[in-house]
Amino acid sequence: MQISLDGRTALVTGSTQGIGAAIAAGLAGAGARVGVNGRDADRTEEAVARLRREVPGGELFSAPGDLATDEGLAEVLDRLPQTDILVNSLGVFGAREALEIDDAEWRRYFEVNVLTAVRLIRAHLPSMKERGWGRVLNIASDSAVAVPAEMIHYAVSKTALLSVSRGFAKEAAGSGVTVNSVIAGPTHTGSVEEFVRGLVGDDLPWEEAQRVFMREYRPQSLIQRLIEPEEIAHLVVYLSSPLASATTGGALRVDGGYVDSILP
Repeated sequence: MQISLDGRTALVTGSTQGIGAAIAAGLAGAGARVGVNGRDADRTEEAVARLRREVPGGELFSAPGDLATDEGLAEVLDRLPQTDILVNSLGVFGAREALEIDDAEWRRYFEVNVLTAVRLIRAHLPSMKERGWGRVLNIASDSAVAVPAEMIHYAVSKTALLSVSRGFAKEAAGSGVTVNSVIAGPTHTGSVEEFVRGLVGDDLPWEEAQRVFMREYRPQSLIQRLIEPEEIAHLVVYLSSPLASATTGGALRVDGGYVDSILP
């Protein structure tokens, strides 16, 4: 199967590290011109330089801006007013006792994890429809359907993102534009390492700490390990390609079998 995104432009939000960076690298490796987004301009430029080393010949550029603010959104849209592929990867997460989550924290999670995606879809979908081609991908989580007790605010925001994807897929019906969610399972990133350490402590070597975390907090996983970011990126690259033209309105899992369901 040959995937070519030559001539396509992509924006990947929250892509200076972790899953977003892996997606940016994957899209660039398939030939797309990729805008890398982060809140800080200097860190975004550093990420672009690193990704260019990882993807020799890849066309990547900096698109910094805090998308949770009007000013940051305007900055990103000024740099990238039109795109063929929009990947909403930006998100915040963390463990918190359910009764300790205050209104401000609930609002922050909804603002960053949901409304940033809505704003960018609203900005880019009309021109995609006019051109008759486009891909919108929202990076959701297994937490959207298997709610962990220690982070229900995160789970609720990701559940909302599934509805955002389905609803905008209906808005794009018949236009040649597809809109999908990618349900990512427990993934090995720097922030997840910190999250794991917060739950199981700092005494164990990382490989053992990871196994303890999966056994005690994510026992449903069928692969019994954390997913690597590149494994998420592989599905995103496929869904961004012409090969996925009949896949829209879906919530597709790359979760290591974590969600106990026979449906995608």
